[in-house]
Formats: sequence, C-alpha cells, structure tokens
Amino acid sequence: MTDEPNAKRDWRDTVFLPKTDFPMKAGLAAKEPAILDRWARIGLYDRLRKERAGRERFILHDGPPYANGDIHMGHAMNKVLKDIIVRSQTLMGKDAPYVPGWDCHGLPIEWKIEEQYRAKKRSKDEVPPAEFRAECRAYAAHWVDVQKGQFQRLGVLGDWEDPYLTMKYEAEATIAGELLKFAEGGQLYRGAKPVMWSPVEKTALAEAEVEYEDITSTQIDVAFEIVEAPNAPELVGAHAVIWTTTPWTIPVNQALAYGPEVDYVLLAEGERRYLVAEALVESFTKRVPYPGEGRGPEPRAAASETLDPGLRRGTVVWRGTGAQLAGAVARHPMHARGGFFAKPRPMLPGDFVTTDAGTGLVHMAPDHGEDDFALCKAYGIDPVFAVTGDGKYREDWAWLGGQGSVINPKFTASGNGGKLEEGSICRDLREAGALLAASDDFRHSYPHSWRSKAKVIFRATPQWFIPMDGGASTSSAAPVIPAKAGISGEGAGQEPRETPAFAGVTGTVGMADGRAPAAGNGATLRELALDAIEHTRFVPEKGRNRIASMVSGRPDWVISRQRAWGVPIALYVHRQTGAYLRDPAVNARILDAFRQGGADAWFAADHQALLGPDYALADYEVVTDILDVWFDSGSTHAFVVEARYGAGTRANLYLEGSDQHRGWFQSSLLESCGTRGRAPYDAVLTHGFALDGNGRKMSKSLGNVVDPLKVIGESGADILRLWIAQTDYFEDVRIGKEVLAGTGDTYRKLRNTFRYLLGALDGFTDAERVAVAEMPELERYVLHLLGKLDVELRAAAEAYEFNRYARALTDFANEDLSAFFFDIRKDSLYCDAADDPKRRAYRTVLDLLFHALVRYAAPILAFTAEEVWQARYPSEDGSVHLLEWPELPALPADDAVSTNWEDVRRLRERVTEAIEPLRREKIVRSSLEADVTVPALPLPEDALAEAFIVASVAKGQGDDAAVGVARTDKRKCGRCWRHLPDVAEDDALCHRCAEVVS
Repeated sequence: MTDEPNAKRDWRDTVFLPKTDFPMKAGLAAKEPAILDRWARIGLYDRLRKERAGRERFILHDGPPYANGDIHMGHAMNKVLKDIIVRSQTLMGKDAPYVPGWDCHGLPIEWKIEEQYRAKKRSKDEVPPAEFRAECRAYAAHWVDVQKGQFQRLGVLGDWEDPYLTMKYEAEATIAGELLKFAEGGQLYRGAKPVMWSPVEKTALAEAEVEYEDITSTQIDVAFEIVEAPNAPELVGAHAVIWTTTPWTIPVNQALAYGPEVDYVLLAEGERRYLVAEALVESFTKRVPYPGEGRGPEPRAAASETLDPGLRRGTVVWRGTGAQLAGAVARHPMHARGGFFAKPRPMLPGDFVTTDAGTGLVHMAPDHGEDDFALCKAYGIDPVFAVTGDGKYREDWAWLGGQGSVINPKFTASGNGGKLEEGSICRDLREAGALLAASDDFRHSYPHSWRSKAKVIFRATPQWFIPMDGGASTSSAAPVIPAKAGISGEGAGQEPRETPAFAGVTGTVGMADGRAPAAGNGATLRELALDAIEHTRFVPEKGRNRIASMVSGRPDWVISRQRAWGVPIALYVHRQTGAYLRDPAVNARILDAFRQGGADAWFAADHQALLGPDYALADYEVVTDILDVWFDSGSTHAFVVEARYGAGTRANLYLEGSDQHRGWFQSSLLESCGTRGRAPYDAVLTHGFALDGNGRKMSKSLGNVVDPLKVIGESGADILRLWIAQTDYFEDVRIGKEVLAGTGDTYRKLRNTFRYLLGALDGFTDAERVAVAEMPELERYVLHLLGKLDVELRAAAEAYEFNRYARALTDFANEDLSAFFFDIRKDSLYCDAADDPKRRAYRTVLDLLFHALVRYAAPILAFTAEEVWQARYPSEDGSVHLLEWPELPALPADDAVSTNWEDVRRLRERVTEAIEPLRREKIVRSSLEADVTVPALPLPEDALAEAFIVASVAKGQGDDAAVGVARTDKRKCGRCWRHLPDVAEDDALCHRCAEVVS
C-alpha cells in the first residue's frame, strides 16, 4: 500500500492464497532413495504384515527371473505391475505379502560361467564338477544382490530380507521332493525320443528355451528306388522322390511316408521314372532338371497328361492313390555301402503327409523328427543314435562319421548358389545318382537356442519324461540306447546294439509292474491340466485359449538336462529291470541329505548309505542328469506359497509376460496338477513386451535399448511406474523419449493437483468442517463425482486394469478438479471470509479429496504419494502405504444435483467457446469482463456467473439457442477482480470484499 494521492490499493495481503512448501519441481531421482531408506528404517513391509494379520489374504506369487545380469525394461515392467497390484490389494484392506524370488539354476547361468572359461581358454570339462557348481552358485548370488537393489529402487515393496532362491538348500530339497512325488506315483519314464537339442550347449532344451529366426537352408530332392510294390507292381524300378530342407538327416533315413488319401503319379522323364504327388508335379518339375541339362532350376510347365514338349518331355505313365503304396519298399540311395544302409526302407502311411510343399512323399528319420519317430515306432523301427551331443555323426558311422557338425552349412550345402563348396551329403548323393535337385536358397523359420543363439536340432537321446497321457507303459518312447552304443561285428555302419547297462530294457524305463499310472483320480496329466485351465481366471481372457492349445498339443515333458548346475534327478535305476526305485524310506534319506547339503550332496553322496541295507548299490545305476530348470520354477509354489502359508494354499495370481504361457505358467500348472491334481493359481495375468518408440524389439545391436536404470537416474522411478500403469500392458507397449515426455506431462499435472490441495488446505482443522447436507450444490456434485471415481477405481483394481485406473484418476484430477471445480471455487477460496460457509464447505471437500486421491495414487506413484502425505502429516514412522481405501461420506439421494451440474458443465463449455473470439480480438481480456446470455438457466443467474467465471448471466430472448457474449459495463472490484454492479468505480471493493477486509 502507498500513501501517494490516487494510488491504487494493493489488496494482495488480504487474499487467502494457497500456501505450501511442497515444491512443483519433483526432483524424484534425488528424493526417492531417501524415501526408500525411510521405508527400510520404519520396517514398512513387516509393519504391514502385522497390521494386516488375520485379514483376507491375497498372494501374488512372483515368477523368478534369472539371476544373471542387470535388469532390463521387461523386468521393470513386470515388477512394477506386480507392485502396483500388491499395493492396491493392500490398500483395499487385504493382507498382501510379496515374496520376490530368483531362478538360480540352469543353462543361462551355466552358460555365463562357460563363457568365462572360454575367455581364459579353458574347457568346462577340465574343471572338477564341485568347483564348477560352486562358481555357478557364487555367480547367481552376486546377481541376486545386484538385481535386488535394482528392483527395490523401482519402489517394489516386498520381503527383500528373505526372498526365495531355487538354489537354497531347502528349495533344492523341495524340488527333489516334488520330482520324487512323480516317481512314487509312477509318472516318470526314461526313453529315447527326439527332443530339441543344442549342439553348442550339448543339452536338451525346453520349448520355452527356443526362439525362431528366419534362415536360408539347402533344399534337395532325392530319389529312392522302389524295389517292392505288391499293390502296384509297375512301380518297381521307379524312384520315389522326397524333398527336404535338412539334408543332414538323410544318413539316418529308415523309411518313407506317403499320404493314404493323396493322389500320386509316375512321371517318365528320359530313362527314369519318378513317383510324386499329382498336386505337386508343377513345383517338382520346376526344381528338377532333365538328366544332362545341369543342376540349376528352370521354369517348367504345369503337369497335364503330357507336359509341354517345348519345355519338358515328361509323361504320366501311372496314376493312383496313396493306399496303393501299402507294402511298398524302397532302398536307401547309399545302399551300396552295405550294413545299415542296405536294409529295406518301408513305405508307411502317414496322416501328417500333405501336398503343401515338396513331393508328397516324406523321408523318415526317427532320430530327428517327432512325426518320423511316432510313425516308425508304430512299425517297430527305433532310432539309431548316430548324431552325438556335439551335433556330429559318430566317428564309427559308416557314412559321414566325424566329418563335422550337421548344422554347419559346409557339411550339407549344395553350393548351387556359388557361395559354398558342395557339402559331403550332396556330393555323395549326386555321385550315387540320387540327387535330382539342390539349391541353397530356401528361406524359412528355424529354431535357435535363446541363450547361445545357435541353431538347434531334433535329436533322439535317452531322456527322462513326465507323460502327458498316462504312464511309462503307455508312452511311445523308444528303448533306451546310449548315444555312443557299440557296433555289431558286421562292420561299421550297422545298427548299434544295447550295452549291458540297458540289457533287458524292451520299452521305456518306468514302473516295475508295468502299470500305466495316472496323474490323479484316473485322469491323465493332460486332462487334469486342461480341466484346471477351464477353472482358472485369465486376464486377458484370450490367455485361456493360448495355454489350452499348447497343453492340448504338447508332447511328453522332457525333464532331464545334460548339464552340471541344477537339481539332479535323484533316482536309482535297477540295472536289470530298468525300473527306478520307489521306496519312501530311501527317498526320505535322499531329501534329508539335500536339506543338509543341497543338491551338491547327491554328487558327493555315500549312495549305499542312502540306499540302506535293503539294496545293493552294485545293482543300481545312479542317475546324474539335471532337472529341467522349468521343473525348478514350476515347483516354487511348493517351497514358497505352501511352505510359508500352509499346505494346500494356492496363489491368487501369477503375473508374467505372455511368453510364459509356454513357460512358467505351464510348468507350474503341470507340476501342480501332477502332484496335487489342480492348478497352483486362481488367476493368471499376462502382459506384453516393451518395445522401442517405433515399435521395434529392443536390441543392443540396433542401439534402441531403453535402460530403466537410466530412466530412474534421470527422471525417477515414479515416472516409469506411471508410464507402466498408463499403458495397455496386455499388449506390447512402446517406450522412448517422446513417450516418457508425455508421461512427464501427466505426472506434472497430478503433482500440481496435490500441490494445490496442500496449499489450499493450509491451516485446515476439523472445526472448519461442514456437514454434507449443508454444502452448496457444487460441493455435493463433486462428492458425487468422487463417489463414481471410487467405484471405477475399485473395479479397475479388481480387474487388474491399471491403465483404466490411471486414466480415470488423471482425468478426474485434470478435468473434474483443475479445469472445473478448482477453477470455479478459487474466487471463494481466495476472497471469501475465512469463516464463510461456502469457503468452509469447499475446504471440507478439498480435505476429503486429499485423503482419497493420495490413497488412490499410492499404488502407482508410490514415492510421490509418500512425499505428499508427509508434507501434510510429517511423521517419523507414518506412511501413506499403511492406510486403507478411503471411506467417503454418504450423499443424500439427490439426482437433481448431478443432473443440474452436468447441464451446467455442458453449457459452460459453450460459453467458453463463445468468449474465445472476443479474447482473440482483445474485446475482453478475461472471461470476467463478459456478460453472457444463455438459452436456459439450470441454476440461478448469480450461481451461473460464478460457474462460468463471467460478469453476469441472463436468459436470452426468444427461441434462439445460441450463447451471446458482450463486454460488460460493470466496474471491477480491486480485490476479487469480478465485475459487479455494486462496485462504484474501478478498483473499488465490492460489498463482499469490503466486509472481508473490514
């Protein structure tokens, strides 16, 4: 204020402006670590367990990540989603513990240790197994500690002092115990079947450990001479033609397959006759040149009764169905080598044979294909185990033995593209006159190890299986024969014979009495799993069909691995009968040894002592294969959920990425159904993957990786948490600078809302409260909106739809509060008397909003909500995360309030649009200078003027529904800046302001 004549009085010191020390600039990266330290200091997690004890429990069981590196964006997305759900369930009053865990066994960790050895030019095989396993354990322990700190930095609240690790002794004992439950129930067998095999890692792989990439392969057409054809003698001497993209499997061919319903033709081309499917003649004749015309493919005519002589001289000399091929026999192209290759190759009916590609005839190598194996097994043809664990043919194999890896292009390539020398297989087949066509330009998808990125093969090896459709005696596995079996005295290349270790084994290794065990209640494991899927909630629902289709078609579960780091398959197999020992007393001693010394105890055990006095160790083989790591993680429900919360306890929710339908979700389902007859979870939630801002998969080679640790270090974890909550995480999501910038804008608006509430509530006490029934309509309307928001947020939380939750919360804060309620009532807050009933009602509602919104935001903005709460209620041991879902005041049944104010809001938008042109033309500087006419008056004129923030409102004349706007001639109050009729001159005070300042 000044004493100069005619000077304007400055009324700012009389206005009740919001007052708070809560900063607009968040500075999350610096503040959040201190908040984490405070949570640890007050023991927040343990306090929640004590305060929620006895409440309804909600268990989100953590799927274990591998302990083998810094976290990536997928980790961050997964853990934050879990934390948001756990915090929201806690907010809703439940006891929601969260026990984080890690997968510590298996190939990913073992591979890292091997990489360290290779860097030092050492071989794993040179290291004592105990030393190697100890290095794996130390490596896993290191990364558990690293990732633990990184997950906590994300704001994830859990039992970090006692997480679960699959390598803890008790966990390893439980995993072994779960396996022995399968064994005691007869739900294990050992047999040879083709499995995904990595020649680089020298182990079987699960489907979940395989990824598919496009490659270019050699494709060849090979002729097999028909020597017998009882139903079509005219075929004798002709050649059945097969087409394959895996030439390396030709050396172990044992049969040919035809489609019983397929129509076949015999083409006479020169001196040779070729049997192919009629529907594939055109593609066949494009690939196969005439004798003497070179190897390269040429365009060929479509087949008819006689091919166009200008292009090819080819004649159909026989036509028939696949059924006429029954009983036919061909011979291997390399039959002249004798021994194994001289045996007749029967032609067998295969329902899987189609006319989509190739020739309509398929060569069968039971060592290297599931269909091949099943068909040959049905006709008494077993694998020959010619390819060793490193992907090479055995040294003693008559053809190609020891020449190199079968997945090496130099071994099989045709050289047709001019880039590679012709490989051994193509060269030898050509010299034998059997190679009709070859090219190295076939593009297709092929499986690779997700760890080494190397190609995998199907390879028949002795493995342990859990049957999906019955027990050992009903399985289709071949007799177990070692991969390096002896060779008969007829010379190299003959069939391998069984070694003494497997003498007497005529089928699979399984139950001694030959019964076919079931998983439970007479149902097979597949039936139990499919039934459990039907009774499980899936979010989103499409996950049900995805996992059901996988379980419906999956083969028996291969649970053995030829590795060193993991839980061993702790079984004793009788050397004569082939049956594994199922003695509960022996199993109890095994598990006791595991509890005392972990899985290492099996490799250093006094096995005679474990067997006890009733069995002689000399009669038993000690199994040393390692359990599939998916069996480890599939057993976590036993040593985490049941061990901590009681036998029979089931998790309320499993939550992982959508790839886990074939991974953890499925292994957990099968393990639990096999041992308990039901799923280990009530519900399964799947999220998509984090992609870069352009929708591409993140890759170091592309340079498009978004590091969550870097985002946290620059912007804070709450920005990352808000981004995750806002995304449609049921699908793949994008993250990049632009996306995060948008998230930052949203965050700032929410932070502004809290800052306004804190400032506007400065000095508020319970004495100031106003009963709901005594509040103005606007306050009751906002409480009505708050009630609707409350219902929507609870429904979204229960549906795990936090993108919906975050959107509803931010829309309410921005549209219902900042742009509407706060905007209208700022005049009352700033200018009404401190004890004015309207101002008191407004501040009462602001207090209700504060207590509700800070709770609603807490699951997502874990750090910011704590900062906001402490700004108003500073306390050394208090926390917003100890609070429960807000209790809102009951509203009178007054639908008219809601209806009236919805009409006002719609009309307010029209008024704002009508004023804007006058603002642009500078006829009015603000809406306060406008007189407005409207077509209807849902509220009294003075209430509408306040709601529209204009000088005055009147009802327009006539039936015109347009909104009218004109500059007012009323004077402006010097304190509240409203243009009112009771202001005598500009910058004088209106009656209200005069009373307040007096």
